[in-house]
Amino acid sequence: MTTAATPKRRFGVKRWIVLACIILGAYLQFGPLPTIAPNVFLPGEKIGHPPINIPVINQPLTNTLVATFLTDIVVLCLGFFIWRKATKGDLVPSGFYNALEALFEFLWNTAVTTAGRKNAIKFIPYMATIFIMVLVANWMELIPGVDSVGVLEPAHGKFTGYEAHPIGSAYWLDGRHELPHDEGGHGLCHSCTITPYVRAAATDLNFTLALALISVFMTQVFGIAAQKMGHVTKFLNFRALVTKPVWGAMDFAVGILELISEFAKILSFTFRLFGNIFAGQLLLFILGSLISFIIPTGLYLFEIFVGLIQAYVFAMLTLVFMSQATQAHGAEAH
Repeated sequence: MTTAATPKRRFGVKRWIVLACIILGAYLQFGPLPTIAPNVFLPGEKIGHPPINIPVINQPLTNTLVATFLTDIVVLCLGFFIWRKATKGDLVPSGFYNALEALFEFLWNTAVTTAGRKNAIKFIPYMATIFIMVLVANWMELIPGVDSVGVLEPAHGKFTGYEAHPIGSAYWLDGRHELPHDEGGHGLCHSCTITPYVRAAATDLNFTLALALISVFMTQVFGIAAQKMGHVTKFLNFRALVTKPVWGAMDFAVGILELISEFAKILSFTFRLFGNIFAGQLLLFILGSLISFIIPTGLYLFEIFVGLIQAYVFAMLTLVFMSQATQAHGAEAH
């Protein structure tokens, strides 16, 4: 009878590396490179002096718009990557493509369960695109450099300014030296703040409102395609006022409430996504400026989860509303 030898536990090299990184982070935080809390702006911030204009629409380029463009590029690249892999005819997917296929299979099964196979074929392009786009936009906030690398500008108003130090052709802000505001002037600022090149797209109401409008608009399109004028009379039931003078007034009032609820969906979509992502950004700013090691790692894991959940909620509600719009209500179902 033989007994297996118990392997000795070793304090591996990776653990020493992690410990060294924690010590280095603590030294930099409380030593030569203290972190600073970025200034928080609600609207997207213009980039450049003077601001860079987009040629076609002649509107200033903002950092949230840059993030939206990058999100579009990532989504298109993912679509091209999936198309290339699918056309090769590999029977056994692997790696990153396998993960994307599992994700799409999950979305497809959800659509079939919620709306039925016939409707799922029509709804899945919008649901899946919204899910992937919102997910990429949310997770972009966690990329190093987003919200922290940008253009130096003079601090103004209630925002705190810091001293800028050169590193080659770039500059960094010294969090140990808060400076009073200067008059702006030309050249490098005296009391400086940063306007980041890229800011998470979902922290701008324009992005979330645009997605909400697309979602609600396509819901009405599918509703009209499925029920024709029955979808319109669900909101404006003038016929009931004539055929049922007493109860018809109640039916008409209910239709008006349904119409108001459609506009309420826009507000709900817009502010739910914006509020969660903007709050997560503030949480990373505040706690990251207080202590820049250990705790931010947990916050990043939490924000990964929040970004995933918010993308799923947005896509799932879009799917449910589209499914409900294609179903007849009340007497129309008979």
